[in-house]
Amino acid sequence: MNDPSSGRTIAAIATPPGRGGIGVIRVSGPKVRAIAESLLGAVPAPRVATLRTFLGADGEPIDTGLALFFRAPASFTGEDTLELHAHGGPTVLDLLLARTVELGASLAEPGEFSRRAFLNDKLDLAQAEAIADLIDAGSAEAARAALRSMRGEFSDLVRSLSEAVIETRMHVEAAIDFPEEEIDFLADSALQRRLENALALSTQIGAKARQGTLLREGMTVVIAGKPNAGKSSLLNKLAGYSAAIVTDIPGTTRDILRERIDIDGMPLHVLDTAGLREHADVVEAEGIRRARTAMLEADRILYVVDAAARRSEEELREELATLPNSVPVTIIVNKIDLIAGAPRDEQSEPPRLHLSAATGDGIDLLREHLKECMGFQGADAGTLSARRRHLDALARSHRHLEEAARLLTEHRAGELMAEELRQAQHALGEITGEFTSDDLLGRIFASFCIGK
Repeated sequence: MNDPSSGRTIAAIATPPGRGGIGVIRVSGPKVRAIAESLLGAVPAPRVATLRTFLGADGEPIDTGLALFFRAPASFTGEDTLELHAHGGPTVLDLLLARTVELGASLAEPGEFSRRAFLNDKLDLAQAEAIADLIDAGSAEAARAALRSMRGEFSDLVRSLSEAVIETRMHVEAAIDFPEEEIDFLADSALQRRLENALALSTQIGAKARQGTLLREGMTVVIAGKPNAGKSSLLNKLAGYSAAIVTDIPGTTRDILRERIDIDGMPLHVLDTAGLREHADVVEAEGIRRARTAMLEADRILYVVDAAARRSEEELREELATLPNSVPVTIIVNKIDLIAGAPRDEQSEPPRLHLSAATGDGIDLLREHLKECMGFQGADAGTLSARRRHLDALARSHRHLEEAARLLTEHRAGELMAEELRQAQHALGEITGEFTSDDLLGRIFASFCIGK
């Protein structure tokens, strides 16, 4: 699996921008040895950190640091690779990078090193994506899940399901290829068991992937309601600090405030919005417009009402009718401390949580409610990192397996079953990159950071 662009030698700064003790330049491709000869005076021994002086075009030193050479194919990319560990000043790193370009390297595109590793069979596509997930991990749980996927645990599960599908497909195609045999392959109970086992494994992997996606992407919640209902207080209590200004003056929040909160490893993206009311000045009206836009993109709306205001159910229904129909709502009955109420989870439609954002009573109920809404069961030792495209591929594969089972039970339609199984196998191959379009590869690796 060789990419035509692999004839290029690429180079990039592999450490974050800014000043630091150490900065790393990474170079990969066929010109690495020649670049090392000119820049270092000689090619270092493979896999041995060597103290070298990095030379400019005029032979004058640019810096002194460590050089690491990885000989193909025993490198991350599968190509000859050179790493230069220099002092981490931006000027030094820019000079070193410019020198590698003078010597024949091209500036790497985002994710190009990882893409070459994938194309040279050093890792599959799910493992490559897990590298980016590990870099972007926002919690210890997410980092551990990404590491497991990077090591191939998710890919192994997908391949085991793919093997189960292939074995079932072989059984079906044997029935098609040898119709004159006395044995009815499609009536064989072993085929039914294979399909049932494949469906059970598909369900198991899908559940793991959904947990992994939640661990990676989390849930987006918009806090909405009338002015002074306690929306900003609720955000502050969830965040654990004063992220939003809280006053008794209506309309204090004019723009959207965004906070990322961790609930047992699940990221929660909370948006506090301007109070919803008809009469507002120009600035507040723009805040309300943005609030309604944010609600359309949320996973759930927390609609906050003041327990002490004692509005009628009809008034509340009228307010809820102004919210987007496509987004689920939880009613937060706030300020129960003012009416001597107790925190509780009311099983209604929509659900209601009675709490006090001022005292924190009932906040734990809200956290558990949000996890339950998303189906998040917590990060355990088997949680893996997964993406929405993986969920889509697994769902398509599962639907094809279910259709194959239906065709077997109702029609004994071997040719149609074989096609459904082929489609299921193809969908699973998209996860690891066995069947992947160049456009999809471009989108995936473009999201990586430069130097990785």
